[in-house]
Amino acid sequence: MSRITADTSGVFVIACTPFHEDGAIDTASIDRMVDFYYEKGADGLTILGMMGEAPKLTQAESIEVTRQTLARSSDKPVVVGVSAPGLAAISELTKAVMDLGAAGVMVAPPSSLRTDDQIITYYRNVVEAIGADVPVVLQDFPLATGVQISSKTLGAIFEAHPSIVMLKHEDWPGLQKITDLRAAEANGRRRVSILCGNAGVFLPEEMQRGADGAMTGFAYPEMMVDVCRLSRQGKHEEAHDLFDAYLPLMRYEQQPGLGLAVRKYVLARRGAIASAAQRRPGAALNAAAVAEVERLIARQERKLGVSK
Repeated sequence: MSRITADTSGVFVIACTPFHEDGAIDTASIDRMVDFYYEKGADGLTILGMMGEAPKLTQAESIEVTRQTLARSSDKPVVVGVSAPGLAAISELTKAVMDLGAAGVMVAPPSSLRTDDQIITYYRNVVEAIGADVPVVLQDFPLATGVQISSKTLGAIFEAHPSIVMLKHEDWPGLQKITDLRAAEANGRRRVSILCGNAGVFLPEEMQRGADGAMTGFAYPEMMVDVCRLSRQGKHEEAHDLFDAYLPLMRYEQQPGLGLAVRKYVLARRGAIASAAQRRPGAALNAAAVAEVERLIARQERKLGVSK
């Protein structure tokens, strides 16, 4: 299976983890979901991320989910989230998933980091712990981690560690960060791939700023695929027009604490997974929320002129 590089581009969907109503992992839905994402045009997957409920899985479950996803993905690249409070856990899971054939691992900074020196030291320790031969995605998501990483600090980390080949960009506001990073590369700093998150709500602008694609979840991955394709072709107005049809549902999904419930509900509705269940603790949609989501989907379908 191929590994990610500094030139990797496209859409890597952040996959959810399917569960049965009793909280057991739904292995049949893993295969169904993987097929769904690739049928909709995904270039790769990222599993065991924050929206994959990774902290609710045991280490053994994480390895088994990875094994099954990789087996179903054939030659498609799969990035595995290995973020954990300690380096020992990160190192152990990294070795296991890379031995299985993962394309790389994703690491977010722990919330305890406050200074630039602490952040730089942390990623040096990560690379030393897992090995400089493992491709790494640095997840920059301050809204979730509370860790603010400046463009200058990112640049220092990238220069020091060539194995950190990709930035998962989820700063908000953060469009200027993409511009700053690309400008630094034009002035001689080595290139890194930039795939963007935040459920894709800024994807058209991010692509115009120089992003290589998306690494995020949305129950309509085909939209992200087409927006990225149109943007690469320079068809920015068409990309925005397509994006606009999905924006109300994306906005609704951005509600803190409820977003995963919305995403899983729509994925189940589309047949990608059998149940919208989350492993406890996890929010669920009540009848009013379900009615709102259904209304947004109906409006979306009318705008697109086709049933999705």
